[in-house]
Amino acid sequence: MKQSILNLLLLTLVAAGAQATPQSFDFKDPKGVNNAVFKLDAPLEAINGSANGISGTVSFDPENPGATKGKILVNSSSLHVGNPMMKEHLQSDKWLDVTKHSEIRFDVTELKNVKTEGNSTTADATGTFTVKGITKNLRVPVKLTYLKDKLSQRVPNTKGDLLVIRSNFSIKRSDFGIMPGQMEDKVSDAIDLTLSIAGASAR
Repeated sequence: MKQSILNLLLLTLVAAGAQATPQSFDFKDPKGVNNAVFKLDAPLEAINGSANGISGTVSFDPENPGATKGKILVNSSSLHVGNPMMKEHLQSDKWLDVTKHSEIRFDVTELKNVKTEGNSTTADATGTFTVKGITKNLRVPVKLTYLKDKLSQRVPNTKGDLLVIRSNFSIKRSDFGIMPGQMEDKVSDAIDLTLSIAGASAR
């Protein structure tokens, strides 16, 4: 009888594990802390800016981080630089054309070279990156940190988990039709991007 009960418990645990589903993390941060930083370092001028209009959802399974998929969106009009004229040019139809193309997005379809240690996972995220209506395949390094039961420390009185994503990578504005070949002495073709964001999975 005892053996039968033990076998039943084991089968229940195995079934529960098999039915476990990934958590969905929401990256629309009510605190407005999530941000993307960009830098263009041309011979004559270095331009630094940021964007905080970030949203998106990522599916993450702590037991299988390699299965991570999702999308991160940046509101184009939230891109900001300190010089008002530069900001106006940045958002104009000659550059990002934020009126017609309101989002910059990265759709992650697969993680490769996945390495997990403790609650942190490093990998190469592969997918598509879309700017100004042009989509390119992209592969970038990412670090995912799963913080169980930590949501309340970021959002008071809210139970749940956090997923922190950090990444540093570069794109070329010429690949996305942003004034290709022009003004490269003042506006670098290479754009260095730093992403530091946290998503919430409430329960």
